[in-house]
Amino acid sequence: MSLPEYADVYNNFDPAALEAEILDGRLDSGLNVCHEICDKWASDPQKVALYYEKDGGGEGKLTFAELRDASARFANYLKSQGIGKGDRVAGLLPRTPELLIVIAGALRAGAVYQPLFTAFGSGAIEYRLERAGTRLVVTDPQNFPKLNDVKGCPPAMCVSASEAGADVADFYATLDEQSAEFEPVQIKGSDPFLQMFTSGTVGKAKGVAVPARALMAFYVYMKYAIDLREDDRYWNVADPGWAYGLYYAVVGPLLMGHATHFNPGAFTPESTYDMIRKYKITNLAAAPTAYRLLKANDHVLPEGENLGLRVASSAGEPLNPEVVNWIKNRHFCPVKDHYGQTETGMTCCNFHGLSHPLREGSMGYSSPGHRVVALSEQNEEVGEGEIGQLAVDVKSSPLFHFDGYTWGEKDPFVNGYYLTGDMVICHGDGSYSFSGRDDDIITTAGYRVGPADVESTLLEHAAVAESGVVAKPDEKRGSIIKAYVVIKSDQATSDDDSLRDELQELVRRRLSTHAFPREIEFVDELPKTPSGKIQRFVLRNRAKDEVEA
Repeated sequence: MSLPEYADVYNNFDPAALEAEILDGRLDSGLNVCHEICDKWASDPQKVALYYEKDGGGEGKLTFAELRDASARFANYLKSQGIGKGDRVAGLLPRTPELLIVIAGALRAGAVYQPLFTAFGSGAIEYRLERAGTRLVVTDPQNFPKLNDVKGCPPAMCVSASEAGADVADFYATLDEQSAEFEPVQIKGSDPFLQMFTSGTVGKAKGVAVPARALMAFYVYMKYAIDLREDDRYWNVADPGWAYGLYYAVVGPLLMGHATHFNPGAFTPESTYDMIRKYKITNLAAAPTAYRLLKANDHVLPEGENLGLRVASSAGEPLNPEVVNWIKNRHFCPVKDHYGQTETGMTCCNFHGLSHPLREGSMGYSSPGHRVVALSEQNEEVGEGEIGQLAVDVKSSPLFHFDGYTWGEKDPFVNGYYLTGDMVICHGDGSYSFSGRDDDIITTAGYRVGPADVESTLLEHAAVAESGVVAKPDEKRGSIIKAYVVIKSDQATSDDDSLRDELQELVRRRLSTHAFPREIEFVDELPKTPSGKIQRFVLRNRAKDEVEA
């Protein structure tokens, strides 16, 4: 089947036509997000919204009709507690059907759903609940104890409350007492429906209130970048405690009337392949960390087995060419890199559903409804071959939906552009390649080096599982490049010096003479965010401390 041309879709993009096509409500006069992602698909009692694995074995499914009724019961409970339009309702839940019910029920009531990642400690939870003025937290026995250490914790509700020894409302017992009828509360396109937090390079996490008009951009990403088709079986591995999982494992597929999949268990290569086989997944989305782990454990996949994947998507950090080639050779499908942020959703992609030139290692092209550019330090658009800060041209981006941080923590706008803080190389044909965070860029002996390039090159060595590359202060060069490297468990070597030489030579050869790491330290693990991104600032501080010691 021939794909639509990217240029045609991009240049002829019509937001008004898209709104009329995909939404029952209207952004200016009123809509309800739960209606858009659930009710309008619920007339067919057999239509499935969620397939899920149960913790400890077995599986289940939740139809759109069941989700509609359960969300109405939850919305009625919220109303009985005086919780309604604009109020924050938090879910501290693993990937279970209860999570979906809480999300849909909060949205049905016109409230704002607030995700809390289950790996958060009480301090991170406390900060987010206090900041957002959250009115209710729904959790489970595993996570409930954390709330005991949260100062000023709002009222809680718990799945299997007696199991948790919790003197709070029991989730299902309370829902059973409620009516399954609840008229969805209308909100405007500018009203928030999700309350996110995004970690900054400095200070505490910043609030991001996502307005209902973001549904349009979510749909465009699912349709053109993910290429979600009616006959696909779609699994986004990301946790809905974070933006990529909440936007595109929950809201995006359900908006299209498409079933999604949840697995509450920890990520392992074995469990991932079991899930793909069992549910006959054809369309897979995950962070690069997941793909790298699969590749590092190549032996888990029997030689020649075709799992039936049609397409794979990656987001969160650049995919290196080795992983791309491995997926093509071992999974017989293309994997494409996509770029986005909590603030903006996905704005720059290689599109599975559109035809366009492919550039290896590139994050792709502006998503329809967006115009992304690269800006110089003077905030002027740069030309071909130049490095600049990736930015969104707000006036030329009708689907751009970020209005600024919820509590004004920072102003990321300048001269009509939204600044991402990410540095990219402009290729002059509308595509960009990631070079590093603005504050991650390494300047050594006058050269600017993107750490992602060095990390990607180090990964080409058979012994390397992961690497984190940072600037280390140096009197002569301003900075030198230092790499922290994790060796694969089956590649243990007694000769660190020899391996160090090999890695330095590899980077010299594959990248450039000025970009090789003058120092390489072998470590057992790298510091990471809960979503699996390497925390380079931790490594940067470590390198700085070494100089000052």
